[in-house]
Amino acid sequence: LALGNVISALGDRSKRSTHVPYRDSKLTRLLQDSLGGNSQTVMIACISPSDRDFMETLNTLKYANRARNIKNKVMVNQDRASQQISALRTEIARLQMELMEYKT
Repeated sequence: LALGNVISALGDRSKRSTHVPYRDSKLTRLLQDSLGGNSQTVMIACISPSDRDFMETLNTLKYANRARNIKNKVMVNQDRASQQISALRTEIARLQMELMEYKT
């Protein structure tokens, strides 16, 4: 129930600005970074072809469809020092290329 509420809040585009209830359960608190954070997440829905399990399969597919609507913005986690080092290395490489052009 709590995980479904979080998935509904994250997947519903009209409710994006509303509060996401991560603190409602330990599971949603653990999955907070995976569900709405900075990561790529895969959800596997196990369904049954049996007529006997039709309603459970239908509910699982609806649940997976709601989870599919969640959109995360994935980016590499770097601290400021690493970002500066990377930027300086890029600038050094660019300047070395520019210097090579002037030498020839």
